[in-house]
Amino acid sequence: MKKKIGYLGAGTWGVALASVLSNNGHSVTVWGRDVEALENTHIHPKLPGYAIPADIHFTSDLESVVSGADVLVESVTASGLRPVFERALPCLKDLSIPIVLTSKGIERGTGLLLPEVLMEILGQQGGVGCLTGPSHAEDVIQNLPTSVVCSAYDPAVMQLILDLFATPTFRIYPNSDLLGACFGGAMKNIIAIACGISDGLGCGDNTKAALMTRGLHEIRKLSVVKDCRPETLNGLSGMGDLCVTCMSVHSRNYRFGRLLAEGLSPEGARQKIGMAVEGIYTCVAARELGRKHGIPVPITEAAYAIIYEGLDPRVAVRTLLQRAIKEEHL
Repeated sequence: MKKKIGYLGAGTWGVALASVLSNNGHSVTVWGRDVEALENTHIHPKLPGYAIPADIHFTSDLESVVSGADVLVESVTASGLRPVFERALPCLKDLSIPIVLTSKGIERGTGLLLPEVLMEILGQQGGVGCLTGPSHAEDVIQNLPTSVVCSAYDPAVMQLILDLFATPTFRIYPNSDLLGACFGGAMKNIIAIACGISDGLGCGDNTKAALMTRGLHEIRKLSVVKDCRPETLNGLSGMGDLCVTCMSVHSRNYRFGRLLAEGLSPEGARQKIGMAVEGIYTCVAARELGRKHGIPVPITEAAYAIIYEGLDPRVAVRTLLQRAIKEEHL
């Protein structure tokens, strides 16, 4: 059945998923700031050569997008989720409307995962769900085979997400562990920054393999404090997303790490990328969680020290290698 989709966020990922929805026959209106050019040209400056489907509409009028929607989908930044939905809340006619989260992060200060942030704003679980996994906009808009995960508190919402987005090249696996799926998607960005730094320093494939493996272990250890199922992190929303983000040229977090290794400042690297680099903010929240619960997160600590304390990346690598050796527990 054709749905009226209110889409919040006009970045590359928002455009890619809005295109999937439109091509599946749904009516899509995208909200964002300064979207006049997108409405007029249907060309995204960060996706050159791709023509956005003509029947997708763009507007900066949040109320009009939210109030008439059957389903809301968001692709704003993790830090923007709370302010955007606090603005949207008075426009919601039904607090149980299905809301699909596609951003990835942990809120600074509260340590809340994005479904928890939304539940706090809405005052209930409602129709909160997510779509996550190893997926870059640049591949999705070319209809390259992609597999992701959908999750929700309500099984009916999980099925709705699958029905809305699934295509022959965009394969979706349901997973009932909503927090686990979201946690993997948030934490992998930190490890990707570390891998970018490692590659930028010329440390080699062995080093990156170690960072990814120990990074997954770090994610699993910390996941238990958020009531996630650790085994979820072995799947697409954990290991799968970790792989693509640590190895792809499309990964902003990986590129950010490489730029740091090449000598750019964190702000200089962020400006050169020109889009949100979620790992910059997630490492703050993850570090807070680790310290609060007494769980060592050495890769996260190293990324934080490089970004916020000016630690030389070479010193950070040496420090990680000189940590006391313990038996490997998986």
